[in-house]
Amino acid sequence: MTIAMHWLVSSRTRAPLAITAVLGCVLAGCAANIGTESSSTASIEQPKAAQTQIKPTKIALLLPFAGFGEPAQIARGMKQAAEMALFDANDPAIQLIAKDDRGTAEGAQSAAEAAIAEGAEIILGPLFGKSVGGVAPIAKKAGIPVLAFSNDPAVASPGVYLISFMVAEEVDRVVAFAVSKGKKRFAALIPATPYGQMIEPAFRKSIKNSDGEIVAFETYPADASGVLTSAKRIFAAIKDADDAGQPVDALFVPAGQHEIAQLGPLISYSGLDTQKIKLIGTSAWDVPVISRDDRLIGGWYAATDPATWTAFSEKFQKTFGQAPPRLATLSYDAVSIAIALSRTPGPARFAAENVTKPSGFTGVDGGIRLKHDGKSERGLAVLEIEKYRSVVIDPAPAFESRPERVSSVSEALTPR
Repeated sequence: MTIAMHWLVSSRTRAPLAITAVLGCVLAGCAANIGTESSSTASIEQPKAAQTQIKPTKIALLLPFAGFGEPAQIARGMKQAAEMALFDANDPAIQLIAKDDRGTAEGAQSAAEAAIAEGAEIILGPLFGKSVGGVAPIAKKAGIPVLAFSNDPAVASPGVYLISFMVAEEVDRVVAFAVSKGKKRFAALIPATPYGQMIEPAFRKSIKNSDGEIVAFETYPADASGVLTSAKRIFAAIKDADDAGQPVDALFVPAGQHEIAQLGPLISYSGLDTQKIKLIGTSAWDVPVISRDDRLIGGWYAATDPATWTAFSEKFQKTFGQAPPRLATLSYDAVSIAIALSRTPGPARFAAENVTKPSGFTGVDGGIRLKHDGKSERGLAVLEIEKYRSVVIDPAPAFESRPERVSSVSEALTPR
């Protein structure tokens, strides 16, 4: 799985697929069309006049729905978020075709072929990098853009755009902020996982570009004994640097909630003074448990503004009766972007020049600009951990030109 594993592990829901949103849409007079995870599609019945006048814009959603594991649970939550975006848009000309990609390249290829055969004009997903690789040649041959949820930069290419969070961006943001606050000498404790393998080169590059210095560096396997051994070594190196009169200014720990739960007591036991040595991290810290550990209070990390996530989460909970997975905002924003593109004048609505327009888009996860090479640029804030919450201490920078807001909910959630 080439998507950052911390997002899978820290998902906030284990919910089965619900139909409450469809019922709510009918009761509210909503006019969205929704497909199923199979090759067939279902839609809410429209008046005959509308049926003859409106040609649906078909949006494909490819996710690993099958099974009962965590990826399938996340996929179902993402589909619910996609449906919520449809209901908010209330556009009878939009139809969502959801396909099970089975979490494999072969399954994703078959799902893409089926969706295109059914008239899909844009593909949202897949979730895993290997699945994106299966979709890319099919979509490019058909001239259809892909907005993928993987954060593996290796699978980005012209026409295949990654709308997830790029680890290099998060690292650059928090390192640059730390350096601006006088932090120059860094230590790092990075997981020996696929996520860590993307983090390490990004961290080294960010430190070099910021004229910082890496004083100590350790990786650790994702098990209790591995974390303990590596943590002891990094804390010893930090102490040695302090004794030598060249103290470490910041410790970079891009760990998810499970590793942080292990590292918190180790930080306390080591006697590390987190008032002097700033703890910094990535959006892997963007989980509620982080702010409950007193030893992590004061730490900095790069992520989106939590206010928009909170508003989205509350609405999702009210609609479906359960909390959303953290990745749900990606599918909500992807559908909203697709709808915005569908309203672009002219026949080439989903052409590259429209997808990659410099002004970008603004959704629940803030501003995003899709680049011609398939990678993305996001506006990220820097947050500081306080007791029971995280607060923005450096707002996300604005794009050069004002991004387009992609939906009514995005309008409501985005500060003006």
